[in-house]
Amino acid sequence: MQSRRLDVFWRSRSAFVLAALLLFCWRAVGQDIQIYVSSKAGDRLKAKPALRFEEKKDSATPGFEVNDAITYQKIDGFGASLLEAGLICINSLLPAEQEAILRALFDPKEGAGFSAMKTVIASTDFMSAGPFYSYDPVQGDVAMKHFSIARDLGPNGLITFIKRARRYGNFVLQAPMDYPPDWMLFDVDTKQDVNPKYYDSLARYYLRYLQEYQKNGIFIDYLSLFNEPGVYTKIPYTEIRDLLRDHVGPLLDKSGLRTKVMLSESGDREDAYRNYPIVLDDPRARKYVAVAPYHGYDFKNYDKMAELHQRFPDIPLWMTEVCYAYEAGTPRTMPLPRYDFDDGDFWGNQIFNDLEASTSAWIYWNMILDEKGGPWSVSYVHGNPDPNVQHPVVIIDRQKKKVTYTGLYYYLAHFSKFVRPGALRVQTVGSQDGVRVMAFKAPEGGMVTELMNSGKADAEVSLSWHGRLAYLKLPAASITTALWKP
Repeated sequence: MQSRRLDVFWRSRSAFVLAALLLFCWRAVGQDIQIYVSSKAGDRLKAKPALRFEEKKDSATPGFEVNDAITYQKIDGFGASLLEAGLICINSLLPAEQEAILRALFDPKEGAGFSAMKTVIASTDFMSAGPFYSYDPVQGDVAMKHFSIARDLGPNGLITFIKRARRYGNFVLQAPMDYPPDWMLFDVDTKQDVNPKYYDSLARYYLRYLQEYQKNGIFIDYLSLFNEPGVYTKIPYTEIRDLLRDHVGPLLDKSGLRTKVMLSESGDREDAYRNYPIVLDDPRARKYVAVAPYHGYDFKNYDKMAELHQRFPDIPLWMTEVCYAYEAGTPRTMPLPRYDFDDGDFWGNQIFNDLEASTSAWIYWNMILDEKGGPWSVSYVHGNPDPNVQHPVVIIDRQKKKVTYTGLYYYLAHFSKFVRPGALRVQTVGSQDGVRVMAFKAPEGGMVTELMNSGKADAEVSLSWHGRLAYLKLPAASITTALWKP
């Protein structure tokens, strides 16, 4: 009997010791923090030695607290735009170099893992493989008998570009339109509004676009009715509401396609704040709206988007276009394109601003351009000027065959690579001059924290989570990603 009691005692003690050891190992190993840094000093998405959370003690180091019990918007992705200009630049390089660029942009392990991308419906200012075009230029072809996406299947075409990019990673696609075919307008020269007698024809035009792309293996996740209405097609939001409610929405429903609809894409936040309620306050139109996209060319009024989100919390916001462009107000004293890493800090702050205002996706305009900030397409009547110098994410010098990944690329990559679709932004509390911190709960349960130091000197910060502290040194002019699993 005594032997049996001793046996039970030792078994119980062994189980307790094993449990304590497992708990210790879980707390010690499970709290390791992976660190990745891009900095002016030269780091580029570089893995650094792991850090570890410690028991929380009084600290004089300025701190930020991550509270994953309070969550905000779900993240849908980060990326840029697929345009003919970019593929023209890629195709100027040797085949191995072409693939290296696509890998750096779309591969989630070896590159940036872009996860939300813009394509376009026919011509824009950087659809540069030929003259301005539509998919059905035949006057009065209301039945779309002459509809053709042949150009998009060419060596510099959008379908070609999308398929090449998707060899390396998956991403959702949203597609806006600058202009319908010219014959659907009252007058391309004097009155560029859509003639209401062609609303049904325009709805069929959208549908054929989606169907023809799908036949060629490309599913468009989001159809965005108009790009910057009033700048390009001169259609007021009252008419966009009617077109969506009475024509496009019902036709897409009847078609059985899974494509969702984006409201349209205002050129700036204030315009979106003022005009989107015209559509969203009509329940019969609103039921068709899956996302409210907007552009960031005002570089202000983030509070307007936060207020719009509070008013329509069930409609996600996407920031779907922004860039440096002289035609969009960039000072001509700024050389474009920009090669300096320092410029990434500006774009990192734009991403922070939009995410804090509740946007769920952030998409830059030109993903790739050449050393001249082109090639651009010219059609004055359609608002596509010459010259039209802009700044991309990646610069390809077509003369010297040299590739430059800009500061914008690295700051955007810290988000696209590590903050994957489905992540939830969580509360972060704290402040420090020149430092911004934002945290996310990853879809698989881990934590992702982005830390920016815009200062000219290194900054020491503490990061608090679940009663524990980690201490980080942020290099001057840098962005740091911290990852850990609970």
